[in-house]
Amino acid sequence: MRTLILALGNELMKDDGVGLKAGRILAEKGYNVLDVGTDIFMLSAHYKGEERLIIIDAILSEKFEPGKIIHLRGEEVFEKLKGEIRSAHFMGAIDGLKLLMALDERLAKADIHFIGVVAKEVDLGMELSEEVEKALPKVVELVEKLAEAESWN
Repeated sequence: MRTLILALGNELMKDDGVGLKAGRILAEKGYNVLDVGTDIFMLSAHYKGEERLIIIDAILSEKFEPGKIIHLRGEEVFEKLKGEIRSAHFMGAIDGLKLLMALDERLAKADIHFIGVVAKEVDLGMELSEEVEKALPKVVELVEKLAEAESWN
């Protein structure tokens, strides 16, 4: 199953850069990674019909501790990221992805996974908080497992 990994975030805003940092590590390992920063709409120009889409991003949540990794799949991505968990990009990525899925039936059929890391600090700076830095290797490991799985049930 062909997989595209979307690395989201803004590395100038501390923990919001975790998706980009994970994406760079995965790209160095040879995975198919698209660094979209904060512009999910870049996906429309680069999507080649991959059957699995894995999104990595920072999330905001009062319910979970900083550094907690949240894995959502399919419709759960759209349901949960509206409630107790929020993308750090406000309109951003999830609403944009839903629009792109409405416009591209191949994308609408893709197996979608969202890997979110609860941010501690989203403020000017390039360093990750200790909690998010510790989560980074676990994020990479989880994405590798998902990317290498033939199918996900």
